[in-house]
Amino acid sequence: MEKVLIIANQFPPMGGSGVQRSVKFVKHLRAFNYEPIVFTRETTGAKLIDNTLLNDVPQGVEIIRTKAYEPSEMEGILKIPFKVLSKIMIPDSARIWFEKSKKQAIKTIKEKNIKIIYTTSAPYSEHLLGLYIKRKMPNIKWVVDFRDEWTNNPYTLDNPHNPIRTKIEKNMERDVLLEADYLITNTPIMRENFIKNNNLKGDNFFVIPNGYDEEDFLNMDFTKPNNDKFTLVYTGALYGRRKPDNFFMALKNLKDKNIIKENSLKVRLIGNYHKDRLQAQIDSLNLTNEIEIVGYVPHNVCIKHQLDADCLVLIEGSGIGANAFYTGKIFEYMNTKRPVIAILPDGVAKDLVLESKIGLVANTDNVSEIENIIKEYYEKWQQNNLNFEPDFNIIQKFERKRLTKDLAGIFDKALELIK
Repeated sequence: MEKVLIIANQFPPMGGSGVQRSVKFVKHLRAFNYEPIVFTRETTGAKLIDNTLLNDVPQGVEIIRTKAYEPSEMEGILKIPFKVLSKIMIPDSARIWFEKSKKQAIKTIKEKNIKIIYTTSAPYSEHLLGLYIKRKMPNIKWVVDFRDEWTNNPYTLDNPHNPIRTKIEKNMERDVLLEADYLITNTPIMRENFIKNNNLKGDNFFVIPNGYDEEDFLNMDFTKPNNDKFTLVYTGALYGRRKPDNFFMALKNLKDKNIIKENSLKVRLIGNYHKDRLQAQIDSLNLTNEIEIVGYVPHNVCIKHQLDADCLVLIEGSGIGANAFYTGKIFEYMNTKRPVIAILPDGVAKDLVLESKIGLVANTDNVSEIENIIKEYYEKWQQNNLNFEPDFNIIQKFERKRLTKDLAGIFDKALELIK
């Protein structure tokens, strides 16, 4: 079994969406003759902890943790200046972790006789660590995984860095793209953007999307719920352009029109939120009784909430570059057998919802369209006729073990270069 060093700054017991891809690859790699060794940070100070995610790490997998040096997690009198520092570090606040961990990474590779490394972003400092290793040890094969775009990331485009920082990061990005042996991204459009923006051939650039893990749903109850209120569940983050504003406005309008009757709707928001700010918005729209902020819960509890829903809500903001990425929850939603109210811009996420037939799509910026979909599902629920038929031939393509097989295939290609 060939060893592979999985460099993942975000890894359980850290919670949040950023850890899912890495831990699922680690979980399934042994099935394809790769022994993962994880190189990550310590989790002391991390804001989100979900110890249940460690259940995905197979017994005996070695995890090497180095000190995090994460400025944004500093407490006490230095909290504010260090938080400012974390915003101006290039390319991100994990830069100190990279600088302080690089010698340990080299030592680990030599001691474990590792021939291939894998880095995943964000944070993008992971790729700088990979670049450092590649330059120190040219015979090492390096696979780079972009969960999101880097300098072309929509959230960066919304709030651009100054020209000097932008140039520095573009140079960093280009070095990574040119010196990696193989590259992976999350969607076909992301891959096209990287190739076009950096004038690459692209013959070593592949697409492996996120997915769902069938085993996460073992022993879960898929029985259609018998809720006394039409129950909607949204799971995931709300930040930047991913805002609930139009979804909330659609709910308010349906309530004001008496289409949604009093005491017949419950919306649960599950994720890590600025609760005070979000609650104030809910109260201002007179939706206090309808919307409940559950907050962050362990991953298995999150799935149970999804299965307890009549419908699931998917939200992604519009804007430049929004057509290029799936929102991570789309894949987990796929396997719940619950219809999805998808509030999305045009792009790959919308196309996937329609292709897999998991729900109906309203444009992110069109409150009327959002109202119509909620109304349609609400009325079907009232009639006890909330049925739908997703295309499981499409859905099964996104099972995590299948996707890990694709990753192992890229590792195979990389190792062939050694022979």
